[in-house]
Amino acid sequence: MQLVVGRIAKAHGIAGEVAVEVRTDDVDHRFAAGATLDTDPAERGPLVVERARWHSGRLLVRFADVADRTAAELLRNTMLVVDSATSLASDDDAEFWDHDLIGLAASTTDGSVLGEVTDVAHPPGPDLLVITRPGGGEVLVPFVASIVPTVDLANRRLVVDPPDGLLEL
Repeated sequence: MQLVVGRIAKAHGIAGEVAVEVRTDDVDHRFAAGATLDTDPAERGPLVVERARWHSGRLLVRFADVADRTAAELLRNTMLVVDSATSLASDDDAEFWDHDLIGLAASTTDGSVLGEVTDVAHPPGPDLLVITRPGGGEVLVPFVASIVPTVDLANRRLVVDPPDGLLEL
């Protein structure tokens, strides 16, 4: 299974660097010099990291064979992916892969059915579970322990303890 570790946001400067929206906790490993990243769409890669550095809170990456701003701009919105087999399992019971959460049945603490997790969004701030309601529509639920106290992968379900107004349209 392919895991997204970043998304190329835009070109940075004139020397071929790109700004990357990071989607991994293992930045030092995934974006180390010499690391190879597959891409989605596949025809844009694979890309080999030449160097990576932090600048003003964002990761700037220079890939081999991306020599200038024009070549870097062609990579805009490219997803950077790796095979899940190359990822170490976490010792933290509160960490989950997106693909582990997608498909889980969601209900509230009182047992009311919310729907099914169909996506995990990664905006600035906490991750958001995208839950598709049985009657149609979606609800976005911040994926934090106080709101999602139970994630039961074995039984393919999670429990949401919504604060007032979270589930209101």
